[in-house]
Amino acid sequence: MEQRMENEKVTPVTGAGFDPAHIPGLTAPVRESEAEEATEAEEPAQEVTPEPEEAEEEGEEVEAGDVEPDADAPVLEAKDRRGSITVDAQGVRFTLDDQEADFTWDEISAVEFGTTRKRLTVTVHMPNSRWFPNDVEAPDKARLAEWTDQLDKALDRYFEE
Repeated sequence: MEQRMENEKVTPVTGAGFDPAHIPGLTAPVRESEAEEATEAEEPAQEVTPEPEEAEEEGEEVEAGDVEPDADAPVLEAKDRRGSITVDAQGVRFTLDDQEADFTWDEISAVEFGTTRKRLTVTVHMPNSRWFPNDVEAPDKARLAEWTDQLDKALDRYFEE
């Protein structure tokens, strides 16, 4: 016996298996009828702006995430002809040609690094199972050893805090 499901609303399945252009985290496009229903149902939202908190020391404002640089704090700055990897108190910064990616320590779930011959590869892992690798080529093996030592010290200092 066959059953018809004409009365039920069928939601299409989205994902990389069905749509090669699917990007996780982005929502599927909304049909016009659904968008109109959503805007009619919404009430105008009132914006509430929080009052800035007063700084405790000398009346200076301190923004969230600002970390005062320490003179003896470990920092990695590895550069080659095309890109760079910087690890400091703010987080990890990758550059390649004219592109740049910044990751703050509160949004990073893991950092791993590896070396091959004269190349240092650093991979930043995010909580949403995405990862971003970048690599730089050292001029010699001694510089590569110096970079890995600096990176190890910087990760021990900043990633645990």
